[in-house]
Amino acid sequence: MNPLDIINKYYSPEREVYHILVDHSRSVTNKALEIARNHPEMKLDLPFIEEAAMLHDIGIFLCDAPEIDCHGEHPYICHGYLGADLMRKEGYPRHALVCERHTGMGLSLAIIIERNLPIPHRDMQPVSMEEQLICFADKFFSKTKLDKEKPVDKIRQSLEKYGEEGVLRFDGWCKLFLGK
Repeated sequence: MNPLDIINKYYSPEREVYHILVDHSRSVTNKALEIARNHPEMKLDLPFIEEAAMLHDIGIFLCDAPEIDCHGEHPYICHGYLGADLMRKEGYPRHALVCERHTGMGLSLAIIIERNLPIPHRDMQPVSMEEQLICFADKFFSKTKLDKEKPVDKIRQSLEKYGEEGVLRFDGWCKLFLGK
């Protein structure tokens, strides 16, 4: 499977959002693969990581985020499950789980209900090591400052506004994946 073939089905290379998506996804992919290669003992599925990291944000075009040239009808928080729906339709259910479970630090059913989020009521937290790694790598890159990797302390600080659960998960991933 070539992730760019799937991206090209939904995005026109002439649009700014195409370049934002591909550049961001390449950064996330490179970070995830670098970490995975530093941990051969984890026996992570590198081809899957490469594909799924490139496709984790495939649903952004369906959302309303004009600052990144997305003019869909859904709130941005929906891009994960909407992308998962696309990936299931394409025949990639394992990749769909990465799309669905990478939003935020992963969203528990309790948080979805408590915050009245406009997404399906089901647990959307990363489970497999590959899902966790891609979710973690995604935190280092935004779609508005494509050429800059965020430092760990800035990521932690940005997560604090969403509660302790996300910060604790991020800290656990820092220990697991970075040894910090």
